[in-house]
Amino acid sequence: MKQVFRSTLATVVGWVWMAFAAFNMVDLIARYSGQASMVAAAVLGVLTALVFVTCLRPAVILSEDGVLVRNPLRNTFVPWRAVDEVTASHSITIASGGGRVRCWVPQASARERAAAARRGRSASAPVPARGRFRTEPVRSKGERAAAEALAGKTHADWVAEQITERAEAARRAASMAEASKAAGASTAPGTPAAAGTPAEPEAGTAAGVEAGTGTGTGAGALKVTWAPSALAAFAAATLLVVAAFLA
Repeated sequence: MKQVFRSTLATVVGWVWMAFAAFNMVDLIARYSGQASMVAAAVLGVLTALVFVTCLRPAVILSEDGVLVRNPLRNTFVPWRAVDEVTASHSITIASGGGRVRCWVPQASARERAAAARRGRSASAPVPARGRFRTEPVRSKGERAAAEALAGKTHADWVAEQITERAEAARRAASMAEASKAAGASTAPGTPAAAGTPAEPEAGTAAGVEAGTGTGTGAGALKVTWAPSALAAFAAATLLVVAAFLA
């Protein structure tokens, strides 16, 4: 199951700016007046590129194979078995092998953490009552479970938990598959192990699979690449700036 986490506020701001930029670009084309229009288009292009890479591009994507962290300029992919630790403070940090990646979104401000702490205290406090009647409406079982799950947690904390749970589930599934494969190989008749040959190749193969797929023990578990969309946005903005100087 694929899950995509973004900043709602940043996404709204980004699309509002894109609509504003598109309207102004059409207006500049319709009322072109030489160098002044080119300078305005260059400024608009640079600001639009910045808004795109900081508001619309960043996301944390959970897929079947691993977690993809899309930061403003780079993409970082971490296979589930390579996730060592996930921490959440003002932002989410994923540790894998000898490397770490800090997620641009979601982030938790001090105000959001204070609000989460107040929710945690209110969720754990007993419902006050006066006489025979409660002063608050009785919540359903589902509402109480949702309140307890989110009590004292920010959005960043919840996303960090989702990443941790899926990484642990992937490691458990991989361990069970390897154990089942090893048990089947040891009991199958006519295999090299049953015929008395040394089992060193099998152990070496398991170690090679573990090192190749990544279990958080190798520095190459993080796959970092430049983001083509971000580079294209800045390239377009640079062309507008050059055109403004040459106009």
